[in-house]
Amino acid sequence: MRSSTTVTRKRLVLLLAAAAVVALLAWALRPRPVPVDLAPVERRELTVTLDEEGETRVRSRYEVSAPVAGRVLRIELDPGDPVVAGETVLATFAPADPVPLDPRSRAEAEARARASRASVGQAEARLAQARAELDFAEKELGRRRSLVAQGIESRERLDAAEAEVESRLEAVEAARFAEATARHELEVTRATLVQGSGGGSGGSSVLTLRSPVSGVVLQRTRESEAVVGAGEPLLTVGDPAGLEIVADFLSTDAVRIAPGQPALVEQWGEPEPLRAVVRRVEPHGTTKVSALGVEEQRVDVVLDLVDPRERWARLGDGYRVQVRVVVWQGDDVLTVPTSSLFRRGGTWEVFAAEEGTARRREVEIGHRNQLHAQVTAGLAEGDRVVAYPSDEVEDGAKIAAR
Repeated sequence: MRSSTTVTRKRLVLLLAAAAVVALLAWALRPRPVPVDLAPVERRELTVTLDEEGETRVRSRYEVSAPVAGRVLRIELDPGDPVVAGETVLATFAPADPVPLDPRSRAEAEARARASRASVGQAEARLAQARAELDFAEKELGRRRSLVAQGIESRERLDAAEAEVESRLEAVEAARFAEATARHELEVTRATLVQGSGGGSGGSSVLTLRSPVSGVVLQRTRESEAVVGAGEPLLTVGDPAGLEIVADFLSTDAVRIAPGQPALVEQWGEPEPLRAVVRRVEPHGTTKVSALGVEEQRVDVVLDLVDPRERWARLGDGYRVQVRVVVWQGDDVLTVPTSSLFRRGGTWEVFAAEEGTARRREVEIGHRNQLHAQVTAGLAEGDRVVAYPSDEVEDGAKIAAR
């Protein structure tokens, strides 16, 4: 009787041990939750930009070249030296011995001189017109400021009047530069006639080339005294205050850019970006080959800096920057991280976290940038999604936040 009880107890112990082993195996082999990163679906400000490398350039620049063949004396100006239009001597030039012009060449030279004089007159008229339009725009701005102060007109009309004054100021600067250029061309044509007149010798007459614009010396192509040919570049001058930025975008991106759109200029040397605005999208594209050997159609986009010149005074001509053109912006946008999105067929989907389980959801996406995307349907504020879904995450899989 006693031995029977002992056997029963041993069997019970074995059964309990076997059950414990089975339970441990079941616990060890049970499917464990996949560790994931969860991100909330939330409302935020969303800005969509098109990013590209750009380069600064002086808008009003002029390349001064030798008007005729001869000897240019040593150029003492250095890059960065200031110049004044019509006053600063850029180079002193001793023409070569004159070669008499034949009747046909002389007639052509005289015709070019007459055309240059006409161009000067036309440039003067355009400058006078631009100044008159600027004067009218300034008067109109003053009138609108008075009306806005009285509450008669809206602020939008005042902003438009201020923009018109800025545009007219730029037009005056462009007209002034065109007049200086026309006068310089006239001097060159006159020098050609003097050179071919056959009177005197090259050593007895000296030409002084004066700056066509006010600004600084940007480049010095020739420094030492040397004999040069007609048309050989000597100096490049320009006004660094009229700095602009040009960036070449893919043509598929350029169609989304329009004049007046805001932009940010980054990686220019300071941590804080500079504000800019798109002034012009070039109408002609250029075929370029990328670093990977792929042909691309590129379009130049020209931007003007909005911040005061004191902020970017150290920027010069030909500096590299990063341009971000804002093509869309929203203040209260329902967003989801772009890292949570994946394509399935022709739709966008995410894995939403529901009580520790991953559930695949189809969503509709609007605007997006590199970090966030606008959600127009499929998710609600407060939902959580798997930020970086791996191959282990499936519909219905158990998940756990890291």
